[in-house]
Amino acid sequence: MTAPLLTTARFELWQPALRDLPDLYALTLDDETRRFLGQFVPTEMDAFNRLHRNAGSWALHGYGTFMVRRRGADRIVANCGVFRSHRGFGQGLDDVAEAGWIVHKDHWGQGVAGEVMAAALAWFDAVHGRQRIACMIEEGHAASDALAGKLGFVRYGLHQPDTGKALVLYERLP
Repeated sequence: MTAPLLTTARFELWQPALRDLPDLYALTLDDETRRFLGQFVPTEMDAFNRLHRNAGSWALHGYGTFMVRRRGADRIVANCGVFRSHRGFGQGLDDVAEAGWIVHKDHWGQGVAGEVMAAALAWFDAVHGRQRIACMIEEGHAASDALAGKLGFVRYGLHQPDTGKALVLYERLP
């Protein structure tokens, strides 16, 4: 792909490409960025798997998360959008469209996720029709909880994994 799929006032939203691997890996290296992403230590293999899983979502379902760059820049500053998920714990999160956003720490508090997710959801609705989209946010992540509400998601449940913090489950209904 030679051009972004979507643009916003400040950002370009690209489908995943092999060139994105180093930036996708760098996106979650910071401990504070991972604070609400569960218990994992990022590896290049994790980033490789995440990139290929996302590319698979695009190939099989026609949607996935976007690699987000400032207009005209090369570096990924966020990974946001709607992807196909199968979490394996039921509760409305198996084989479903799921929204998610990760923003690089040096772009926090600048409205990146809100701007990008509004564009991604509008695109998803226009291309795939308005449908149920799930979302999960680790308990205590106030900024993401607030954003989910602004994007039209409502809380519908709670999942307590064997390890880690509880996950608040949200959905946006048609």
